[in-house]
Parts: sequence; C-alpha cells; structure tokens
Amino acid sequence: MLAVKNYLSLVKFSHTIFALPFALIGFVLGIKHLEDLHTPSEHIVKLLLLVLVCMVTARSTAMAFNRYLDRHFDKLNPRTAIREIPAGIIRAEKALIFIFVNAALFIVATYFINPICFYLSPVALFVVLFYSYTKRFTYLCHLVLGLGLSLAPIGAYLAVTGSFSLLPLLFSFAVIFWVSGFDIIYALQDIDFDQSQSLYSIPSYWGLKKALTIARVLHVFSASFVIAAYFIGDFHYVYLLGLLVFVGMLIYQHSIVKPNDLSKVNIAFMTANGIASIVFSVFVITALVLQILGNIPSAIIH
Repeated sequence: MLAVKNYLSLVKFSHTIFALPFALIGFVLGIKHLEDLHTPSEHIVKLLLLVLVCMVTARSTAMAFNRYLDRHFDKLNPRTAIREIPAGIIRAEKALIFIFVNAALFIVATYFINPICFYLSPVALFVVLFYSYTKRFTYLCHLVLGLGLSLAPIGAYLAVTGSFSLLPLLFSFAVIFWVSGFDIIYALQDIDFDQSQSLYSIPSYWGLKKALTIARVLHVFSASFVIAAYFIGDFHYVYLLGLLVFVGMLIYQHSIVKPNDLSKVNIAFMTANGIASIVFSVFVITALVLQILGNIPSAIIH
C-alpha cells in the first residue's frame, strides 16, 4: 500500500480534478449527440470505464515522465527536492517502467473504444509527453500543458461519437487557456530558480507583474469560450450557475495572488481551480442530462 501511495504522490493523483471533470462533460455531451437514443446502457458504462482508464493512464504517463525528466532540476530546487525521485523514494528506473506500463495501458484502452481513438492515441501521448521538454526552450510551455489537458473533453466526446464537433472543442479551448493561466500563477514560485537554470517560463521571461497580467488575459479567453459554449450549445439555464462559479473562481484566484504577496499561490492553484472544475462540471452535466431527458420520447422513459 505504501508503494501505491508513493506512485500516487509521484503523479499528483489529486490534480486529476482539473481535467477529469471536463472529460466527463465531453462524455455526456457525446451521449447527448448520439443519433441512437436506444444505445444499450451496458455499452455506455463500458465506454465510461474505458475513458476513465484513458484519463488516469495518460495523465500518469505524462506526470511521471515529467518527474523523471526533471529529476535533476527537482533535486536542485528546494521546493521540489522532496519529490519522490530526487528524494530517493522511487528510483528513476522504476519510474520509467511505470511510464511505459501506463502508456501501454492507455493505447490498449483506446483500442477497445473505437478506431479513431486508437489511431490518435500516439498523437495524444506525444502532446502530453512533449510538454516536459518545452520548459527547456520556450516560455510558451504553459500553453503546451494546457493543450495536453484540453484533450480530455474532445477525447471523451470522440470515445462516444467517433467524430469531432464544435461544442466539445469550445470546452477544449476553455481548458487550454484556463490551465495555461493557472500554471503561470503556479510558476511564480520558481522565477529565481528557473532563471538560474536557464529554464523557460512566462514568469522567468516576462517578470512577475507581466506574468500575472498574461494569466488574467488567458483566463478572460477561457471564460469567453465557456460563455460561447452556453449560447452555441443552447444549454439549460442550470449551466449559468456553473458558469458563475467558474468565472468567480477565476476572479478569486487573481484577487489573492499579488506581485508582492505569493503566499496564497497554492490556494489559488489547487483550491480555487479544483472548485471551479468540479462545481462547473456538475452544473454543466446536470444541464446536459436535463436536455437529454427532454429529448427522449415519453414512450422510452416509461
């Protein structure tokens, strides 16, 4: 059990709350747009389980790879020296095995979903793994992280429908700018270290004040896509409640992180964004379920 706990800590399993709720939105959105409302519930449950496996294994692969690749930097940084690999809790070789196992499980899971997910699985893995290299050559690394997590809603939608659509893409764009923005805030903690090691990030490149401004702009874009999704998707008004919480949490995190006070960065990063993701998804999924039930003929319901 201790070994399992160590690996869960290695991949920061608690951070799954950022992307998983959006994957569930994409999944339910896919169900709503199924042409055949008579799809067996057993098939839906099977797809859901496979999507969850894909989410967990893809994220575990990416996070463990990031820890493996950055192990030498993590050892030098006082903030990250206690992480599992630099602290010697998990050996680098075992972390590498963990990465390969999760990547294989991800590809196998996509095979049992549908052909398009299987064919695109190497592309998805490339995106989420490529992020780990970006801090070595571009300050746009935050956007690459956002891109990786943005695959969640469109990927889950593809799992159900086997096709692309505008609405899940809007949620994916919302995730790109949302994640990029809060990752910039999180990176404020390492400005000095990143500069000393010639690592790239928006805070280390542009400075603290400009980085916060850029994060705000990115979050405005994120909120814009979430608002656009409401109108384009013709959602039930319950969606608006989730929208208020999501935007409210964006505003809140920027109100507590100041250029001269970074003491609440972790609250902004974990608490505010965790609430934003979970609460928003609950209301959006509720709105989708109400739409689905409204479209099902009474004869089927009864």
